[in-house]
Amino acid sequence: MQRLLVTGGAGFIGSNFVRWVAANTDASVVVLDKLTYAGNADSLDGLPTDRVELVVGDICDAELVDRLVADCDAVVHFAAESHNDNSLNDPWPFINTNIVGTYTILQAVRKHDRRLHHISTDEVYGDLELDDPDRFHETTSYNPSSPYLSSKGASDLLVRAWVRSFGVKATISNCSNNYGPYQHIEKFIPRQITNVLSGLRPKLYGKGENVRDWIHVDDHNAAVWLILNDGRIGETYLIGADGEKNNREVIEEILGLLGQDPSAYDLVADRPGHDMRYAIDSTKLREELGWEPIYKNFTEGLSATIAWYEANQDWWLPAKQATEAMYAKQGQ
Repeated sequence: MQRLLVTGGAGFIGSNFVRWVAANTDASVVVLDKLTYAGNADSLDGLPTDRVELVVGDICDAELVDRLVADCDAVVHFAAESHNDNSLNDPWPFINTNIVGTYTILQAVRKHDRRLHHISTDEVYGDLELDDPDRFHETTSYNPSSPYLSSKGASDLLVRAWVRSFGVKATISNCSNNYGPYQHIEKFIPRQITNVLSGLRPKLYGKGENVRDWIHVDDHNAAVWLILNDGRIGETYLIGADGEKNNREVIEEILGLLGQDPSAYDLVADRPGHDMRYAIDSTKLREELGWEPIYKNFTEGLSATIAWYEANQDWWLPAKQATEAMYAKQGQ
């Protein structure tokens, strides 16, 4: 894989993937990103310009996508609208980007016979009860709970259909909740970190009992590279690092690591349709491809993430006021 097209490569996970590729391989990368509010060209600052190129454009633009796919060896498809609450307010951008955009990518890789890896989420499986010992598996039935998750589930099914019907060389990964550098501050962990750094009290949804299976973004991206190169065509791989924590534990750990009273947070209204628990069984990925996370300890990964937000306030400060104003209108 000497030349990659990375859609959504200026977003959180995508930009970290581009950085991972630049640091760990000799491949060159073309980033295609629409630069919506969730995409930030600054997230690619400092990367070698002879190996990383940013093209500002829409994955629904069939002519542009066709041209870029023709000039690459493989496509890693991160681009997606991905905020549950926003999808409840206006589902159309999620239908357009996640479904029509994925269709556009699929038609291009089919035409040019290019390798595709499609990035998805464990949230398409719905949620688990807090006392359920089970975890999500590659065979778990889809049970999406929002327009966002329905659109992501639809995009996964499109990929599977294009593999079966047209012989497209594609794999899919469904990953648990990522955290790390360059994540938009509307998301739970960076919002709480930047609240403390801004002198604001962190906000905990509902009772804070909701459980997420956290994974550092670098561990996710190392798995993506492995699947892209060694994964079996047509297969789905679940990526998780056994990092189950409820939201209360996470917010108290953030406060403690920043030298604050672990109880110094406010309870706010719960999110509409807030799923209770996600948990990933990554046995297939580990046994078949030999993947293991570097950050096996959540505290270690969280400490590194806090340090990044402390050192890069110029990256997140411009969006902080507007983000908190948005949440204040929602009572959150």
